Amino acid sequence: MPDASPKISARNVSKYFETAHGTGVALQDFDLEVRAGEFVCIVGPSGCGKSTFLRILAGLTPHSAGTVAIAPGAPGKPLNSVVFQEYAIFPWKTVLDNVAFGLQMRGVGKKERYEVARQWLARVGLAKFENYYPAQLSGGMKQRVAIARALANDPEVLLMDEPLGALDAQTKTVLQGELMRIWEEHRKTVVYVTHSIDEAVLLADRVVIMTAHPGTNKTEFEVDLPRPRTVATTATPEFAAMTGLVWQALEDEVRKAMADQ
Repeated sequence: MPDASPKISARNVSKYFETAHGTGVALQDFDLEVRAGEFVCIVGPSGCGKSTFLRILAGLTPHSAGTVAIAPGAPGKPLNSVVFQEYAIFPWKTVLDNVAFGLQMRGVGKKERYEVARQWLARVGLAKFENYYPAQLSGGMKQRVAIARALANDPEVLLMDEPLGALDAQTKTVLQGELMRIWEEHRKTVVYVTHSIDEAVLLADRVVIMTAHPGTNKTEFEVDLPRPRTVATTATPEFAAMTGLVWQALEDEVRKAMADQ
């Protein structure tokens, strides 16, 4: 079970932006508390501010109001690593150097960082491709490189913004399974943004539902399905019941978002 202490605390977080028609609101008084070692999925309709909130957590986008805090952990470890839906890897670096990049920035020696990078490449099924460049890889392989790079850096918190959203169904299923195995082993604190209800229920300890724009809290669900979970979990009546509850809470917000487009 996740530790009871809060690792992430966000209170009344709002994000405003200026447009030609005045001030816009991306997020409005959004709250989130995540325990150390907890896997939390955030689900909401398109345009509700899910990705904006994740970027705020990552320190990539400033928030306009409210407070955000991530409790520090072991000295020398990065506070967070981010995996985006886009393949945010360096095209001029080999697969091995991409995965080792965060360790290099932390001053880890070449031998050690390559050893760690190779371990994670093996975990995501890319051991034979360490000397390839991103242009030589499929989309799914590039995303596996990005995930391996984030995990190799051993962050306190892993922030994931629809990391599997652009992949084909089979690759997505395989990587979901690998993510679950890695999380079971390392119990990182994870905040994972997704549009997929099935994915959220399969992966998460808790699913947080956001309202349509401007995004704020609507409700949340504890996912009490037993772990370890596999693709077989998705065929159980309990999984179907939980996804039904989440959709029931989300449906009105999706319809609102569609009406506003």
